[in-house]
Amino acid sequence: MKFLSSIIFFALCISSFTNSPKIYSTKKIIIDLQPFDDLPKEYLNYVHAELKKMYSDIEIKKSIPLPKLAWYSPRKRYRADSLIRYLSRRTPEGHLTIGLTTKDISTTSGDIKDWGIMGLGYCPGKSCVASSFRLSKDKKLLQLFKVSIHELGHTQGIPHCPNKTCYMQDAEGKNKTDEEVGFCDKCKKVLVKAGWALK
Repeated sequence: MKFLSSIIFFALCISSFTNSPKIYSTKKIIIDLQPFDDLPKEYLNYVHAELKKMYSDIEIKKSIPLPKLAWYSPRKRYRADSLIRYLSRRTPEGHLTIGLTTKDISTTSGDIKDWGIMGLGYCPGKSCVASSFRLSKDKKLLQLFKVSIHELGHTQGIPHCPNKTCYMQDAEGKNKTDEEVGFCDKCKKVLVKAGWALK
């Protein structure tokens, strides 16, 4: 009986190990920057230049209109989750898309049906979106890059980080981008394994 119990315990351990979820992919992908029609060229060029410092395979896509299906008329803004689903359907295998816009975006957060946000990315996922609408006027470009890198981090399987200077810290409904200086060592390791050129 003791031997049988040991066999069952061992089998459960193996089952738990083999069924563990894969948090991120180690296969290098191409990041597609997808500007929506409202995004100024200056914003796109800045985010692209900053991302290129950390990731080599980046493509800039032709601007597209914001999809009407994502428009939320009661609050006159766009649903970020709808934008992500829209972008995911347009994202080919081996690619990851980040949509960039100046328009206000929102999502459902707990009991709040329509919560205004700076960005959203599924963790993990193949698309995300970042908006400059809620960013500081005098630091809009740098902050848009930080929101973008945060959401891209989520798509690579990185959750919010407790480190207050890490790009992956939880905004908690505020704009905390000025506190961020880079990825912490723990988050950096995940991205390096996924092909990011981080020092």
